[in-house]
Amino acid sequence: MSFPLSLPASNWQQSDADALIVITSDVSDLGDKQLNEAAAPYLAVDARLATQANVLLAPQVPGQRLILAPTGPLNRDYDDVRRFFAAGQAAIAQAKAAGAVKPVVVLAGVPNDERYQNALQVAFLGMCQALWQPLEAREYRGAQIEPVESIYLVGADDALCSQLNAIAAGQYAARDLCGTEPERMAPPRFADYCVSLFENTSVKVEVISDITAIDKEYPMLSTVARASYAVERHHPRVVKMEYVPEGDIERTLMFVGKGLVYDTGGADLKVGGFMAGMSRDKGGAASVAGFMKSVAEYQPKGVKVIAYLAVVRNSIGSDCFVPDEIIETREGVRVRIGNTDAEGRLAMGDLLSEMKDLAKSEVNPELFTVATLTGHAARAMGPYSALVENGPARANSVSRLIADQGDIWADCAEVSRSRREDYDFVQPRTLADDVLSSNNAPSAVTARGHQFPMAFLAIVGGLDKHGCDSELPLPYVHMDIAGSGVENGDWQHGKPTAATVSSLFARYCL
Repeated sequence: MSFPLSLPASNWQQSDADALIVITSDVSDLGDKQLNEAAAPYLAVDARLATQANVLLAPQVPGQRLILAPTGPLNRDYDDVRRFFAAGQAAIAQAKAAGAVKPVVVLAGVPNDERYQNALQVAFLGMCQALWQPLEAREYRGAQIEPVESIYLVGADDALCSQLNAIAAGQYAARDLCGTEPERMAPPRFADYCVSLFENTSVKVEVISDITAIDKEYPMLSTVARASYAVERHHPRVVKMEYVPEGDIERTLMFVGKGLVYDTGGADLKVGGFMAGMSRDKGGAASVAGFMKSVAEYQPKGVKVIAYLAVVRNSIGSDCFVPDEIIETREGVRVRIGNTDAEGRLAMGDLLSEMKDLAKSEVNPELFTVATLTGHAARAMGPYSALVENGPARANSVSRLIADQGDIWADCAEVSRSRREDYDFVQPRTLADDVLSSNNAPSAVTARGHQFPMAFLAIVGGLDKHGCDSELPLPYVHMDIAGSGVENGDWQHGKPTAATVSSLFARYCL
């Protein structure tokens, strides 16, 4: 893991730093007389300094490199802390290009506004996002493509840096798992990465690789994987992870992650160029594994975390599943396939059923599915995660509390409600089946296209029997990160964002 470590600094005059980054809302006032004097001659002749990051020669600062990174406006109703995230990205790109490997960062002009209470932390995480390079690129070109070793943060202490390094470690792993091409990160190699990731940590890992066991225990995942059985290196894996804290357990977080290492669409083949980028359809499982890595690094008290990852390839071939098939699930529910490109909910459904059974004996459980599930989420929410919650989750403000943390950690989400139309949409049309997996139109043009899959998952996972009216209500949130999982919605080339890692960590671990 070669992400840059955050280190505390009392001031910008750090002896072993080799560049000074100033992130500010006002380049004319850097909060320090000496820095203002150093920048003044450049400000007098270059108006670009107010709108883009630049490197200035300043003999009095570390490495003689003064990097100014303006945030732009911060006072409008719609401005948020992502201004610092973006400024951090721009600044570290300049520092890297200039040859710096140990910059020191100071913030100036931060409004006294709760929106910006984590501005320094967010700027650092933005830098980490900008610096990450794909796993296969590092293996091909060497570690020198990620040269920045550490980043000093003025105003941070050891405790804050410990938190940030835990988040950064998790996000780095999530980007690796999501952003790596489909052969390098085929299901067995995805599982191997997870095993290696948690070696000598507090997280226990179990990998289920036996196809007979998968066929028996997870029939919907098996259905998705069926056409991949002809190619051994594409065989599915179920990865199970568990973190148990020292001392009393106050809450149990339970995740199921969608790990489609490649989604061809199956028999409903993705055509017209829409298959490109589908190696990133494992982003949900990647983010869950990343969150587990952050937990392993930080070892929070009071919270137990269990995660199951459905790692599979939706291949095509003579044995691929097709629309109209009826599959009997772990819950005994008969599912009629509506479209083979709606495979993620199938891959996760039986694992969610198993997780639900486990939740009955856990302390204050909260269940989540995390997935790059629907084009509708990206169409409806843009670059934000969509959190679709059941009744018990809504009653306990589960999604709202996560989204509130996301707003101040640059990991933003929109909250969606599950409604009766969603359950009506997946009702059976014949007596031969109990639930319909999907319609046969793209989700992006289907009304409530990112909400109704949560209803399907609740039914096949047995959570429809654990609503507010039941003897054992179980809070459940479906997190669709199809819009937030990669930068700029570019699924083929955009960097993975590790969506949900920082907001979940802030909500449950701090």
